[in-house]
Amino acid sequence: MTVFSNEKTIVMVHGATYPIGSLYDVELDGFTFLDYLASHGYDVYAVDVRGYGGSTRPPEMEQPADQNPPLVRTETGVRDFGSAVDFVLQHRNLSKVNVLGMSWGGTVAGAYTSRNNNKVNKLTLIAPQWLSNKPIPIDTGGPLGSYRLVPAATTKERWLSAAPEGKRDSLLPEGWFEKWVEATLASDPNNKTVHPEHIRATNGPILDIREYWTVGKAFYEPKDITVPVLLIHAEWDIDVPLDLAQNFFTSLTGAAYRRWVEIGEGTHMVLLEKNRVQAFQAVQSFLDENYTPAGQ
Repeated sequence: MTVFSNEKTIVMVHGATYPIGSLYDVELDGFTFLDYLASHGYDVYAVDVRGYGGSTRPPEMEQPADQNPPLVRTETGVRDFGSAVDFVLQHRNLSKVNVLGMSWGGTVAGAYTSRNNNKVNKLTLIAPQWLSNKPIPIDTGGPLGSYRLVPAATTKERWLSAAPEGKRDSLLPEGWFEKWVEATLASDPNNKTVHPEHIRATNGPILDIREYWTVGKAFYEPKDITVPVLLIHAEWDIDVPLDLAQNFFTSLTGAAYRRWVEIGEGTHMVLLEKNRVQAFQAVQSFLDENYTPAGQ
């Protein structure tokens, strides 16, 4: 690319467990989500918050988890993400970028936008967190150390369990789960020595679930977001159920305009499943369009 613009630049952030390389950059059917956006003319940046993927890990992550409190609270994620956006703005001499976040990353991207609407062109949120009066599956209870060990290779059963029994076998095309496991384990350099077959995920986001989302306290105010917003959600998402997504969507009262795309036959991990291109196309269409509500 030789020409860069606010409209054709996007900065993305991951969720609470898996880094960028595991969510947005797994090659399936010959291309990744990042490839898809780049091939449609976008200058794409994806940020690993500290403690994840290719980022610097806090020194506490080299110690046993029970020796330190939960690491990388959401506020830290918002700060790291904001630093990355500022870098891109300066690097490309832009005034705004598009922003995308998934799950916990939806909180990071949403909170960032609510405080920095002047730096955001459009906001895309995929299954973002919201207030819940029920337990949230990612929080398995008990004391929280600084991080948790995630056994990527044995998560297939839990992943598929969100889908109806008769639909599970077709959710992930042959070989896709194995490619995802390979990419996920490669994101944590300690997976072959200190904790084989596991990646480390920080517990700050889990502590924030306990101190915000499950006690009726929003981490940020969606009504403070004034840019256009796209919400993407999948039919079988048990981590962010349909009622949570609806309550979040109706809270976006300040957005220039808002849109909800529901993907049939998908789970919380829809970006890595058979219907992932539906989500990719929805993001591309939203970013490509030049739309203003009548009368504005």
